[in-house]
Amino acid sequence: MSERSVSRRRQEKRWYTVLAPEQFDRAELGETVADETEKVYGRTIETTLGELKGDASENSTKLTFRINDVGSDAAYTEFVQQELTRDYLRSLVRRGSSKVAAYVTVLTTDDYRVQVQPVAFTTKKADRSQEHAIRKLMIELVEEAAAERTFEDLVDSVVEGRLSSAIYGEAKTIYPLRRVEVQKLRLEARPEEVAEEEETSVDVDDSDVEV
Repeated sequence: MSERSVSRRRQEKRWYTVLAPEQFDRAELGETVADETEKVYGRTIETTLGELKGDASENSTKLTFRINDVGSDAAYTEFVQQELTRDYLRSLVRRGSSKVAAYVTVLTTDDYRVQVQPVAFTTKKADRSQEHAIRKLMIELVEEAAAERTFEDLVDSVVEGRLSSAIYGEAKTIYPLRRVEVQKLRLEARPEEVAEEEETSVDVDDSDVEV
């Protein structure tokens, strides 16, 4: 291949400014380069809530976005995950106390399937029955939150700390708590994917089952 051909291929590459979704005020997330528009779709970019808000105290919250639309010089994203850093979670652990975690898969009012992982830290060591009660309550409150919210509203509730505060207010009546956080929220399926799964699922009648 000649030097001129190589130079021409390099010139064909285009830079795209990657933008956050509207709920994050279309903040600039960075740039990405590609020689074909199609190659930009599906790329992910990670940042922190602190970088988006200009507040270093929020750097313990990581946010992941995925490009789902591309313009002439901009790439638009959808939210796919929120996660607390390992260092921050480790800093919340204390000797002689309990860490109670739950894993909940929920469907929002606009049919997004989401996995939410709340975690509670007690002031002292809780017994198994207390841990079980706290975990059960966390699951119930996450399910209630999803049943009343769209995907965007649920993400806002988690990122802004409202869901963890609501869980703290209820769960502290079971056993004294030091902190409640949502350690991860992850988009598992969009509405069209959920609908497709429902269409392809096969219902087995009792009459079809041999005894």
